[in-house]
Parts: sequence; structure tokens; C-alpha cells
Amino acid sequence: MTQIPISTSAMIVLDRSGETESKPILYAFALEELLCRAIGQGTPPILHIWRHPRSFVMGLRDSRLPEAAAARTWLTEMGYETAVRNSGGAAVPLDLGVVNISLLMPKEAGDMEHRKDFDSMVALIREVMGSLTDQIEQGEVLGSFCPGEFDLSVKGRKFCGIAQRRQQRAISVQAFIIVEGTGEEKASLARNFYERAAGEASSTDYPIVAPGSMASLSECLEIPLTSELFIANLLEAMAAKGGQVKKREEIPGYPEEQQIQEMMELLKNRYAIKV
Repeated sequence: MTQIPISTSAMIVLDRSGETESKPILYAFALEELLCRAIGQGTPPILHIWRHPRSFVMGLRDSRLPEAAAARTWLTEMGYETAVRNSGGAAVPLDLGVVNISLLMPKEAGDMEHRKDFDSMVALIREVMGSLTDQIEQGEVLGSFCPGEFDLSVKGRKFCGIAQRRQQRAISVQAFIIVEGTGEEKASLARNFYERAAGEASSTDYPIVAPGSMASLSECLEIPLTSELFIANLLEAMAAKGGQVKKREEIPGYPEEQQIQEMMELLKNRYAIKV
């Protein structure tokens, strides 16, 4: 079994996967931005687990497509909350069948080697899934949404994408894991978004999302896997490594609610889609 190449003995586990109704989609990204600042000042590393009931998160390049504003309006009319995230990668649809996990870790000033951080997330996911499958492959899945070198797939169908957000002294490695539901439904939503957002843009400026490229873990493994079971496996794997689940008031440097709200507003304004 591949071992997680990071020390988890002092890692804090922040499980917000049950907070699915009350928080806007930007809340998780604002919280991680502030937690990374705290980690840069000495707070222990944190594994953040969260979900959102119905949203569509765009990457920076997506937000700059010629008709991105019109595509966002279409998504809003469809009942999706939208946001532009400040990490790498492209658009990702989210619902309660998608588990988002972020490794928030300290970074030496000047450290530009990002592969080891991606490797940490890949190893963690493989370890969590070790009792169910050893068939997880790493490598870009052509035709998938949010494609990248660190895509994770089973038999050619992608279920996980990974992105990074790097600060001067901390880093957030973010993964979306489609655990349950229908991968093609999410792929279709992303494909329709790009068809509306692309306008006159070159096809090299956005992913061409192909049918059959995406699947949930439940579909890939042909088992009734749920988000709750995946999270339970994740928590068990972290506990075995010495990670400790803590409430927010037990986490040093955890931001006040007002700080999170202010960061949400800053992110919203800084990465707003130009109309």
C-alpha cells in the first residue's frame, strides 16, 4: 500500500461534511485561505472535509471566457450557486455526492516544487480506497472536466481532480471526489456550460468535455458506495495515522466568522466575472 508522504501525526482533521445547507459555496475557499495563513504562522496542518448541495465552481480561465457571464446566468436559473475559485484547475459541478478534501500544509518560503504536494493527495486517496480497489490510475483523462496530470480514474473514467492554491508559507491541495451519483450528469452540465461560455474562444482555451469520460466511484467500482462511507474510511485512515478530529474552537488560529465573511467578499470581488 502506498503510504501518505506527509506526517499526519500532528494533523488536525476538520470535518465540515455535514454542514451542507447553511454556507455559501465561497465559504470553504475563504476559510481555507485564512487557515493557510494561520498554518503559515504555526498552526498544525489541517485536513478539511466539506460538501455542498448544488453549485458550479469555475476556474479563473473559465471566468474569462467571452460569454462566461451569460453561462453563469444560465446556471443560476438552473438553481446552481456559482463561484470562481482562487486555486488552479477548471470548472467542477458539486453536489452532496461529491466529497471535497483539502490538505492545508506549511510551505517553506521559496519552495516551488509542487509535485510532492499533489503526490500527497494522490497517496491519501489511494490509501482511503485501499480496501475497495487497487485499480486507481493517475494521469490526465482526455475529455474530462477540470483535466490535469493528477486526475484519478478507474478503467479510464475520471472520478477525482486535484488543484493547488499556494501562499508564501502555506499550501492548499484540493481534491474533488465524485463518490456517488452519475458522472455523466456532471459532465453534461460542464459541457453545456462551456458551449454557452465559449463564444468565439478557441477550443484550446477550455476543456472539451466528452461523454463517457467521468464516473462516480460507485459507478467505477460497481458497488453502492456513499459519500458517508467514503468519509468514514477517510476518518479511519487519518485516525490510524494519528490525525485528530477537532472542533473549530479547538483549532489554534481558527478565524472568526466575521473574518470569513470578509474574505468571502474579497474573493467574490477579486475573481468576479467581467460583464
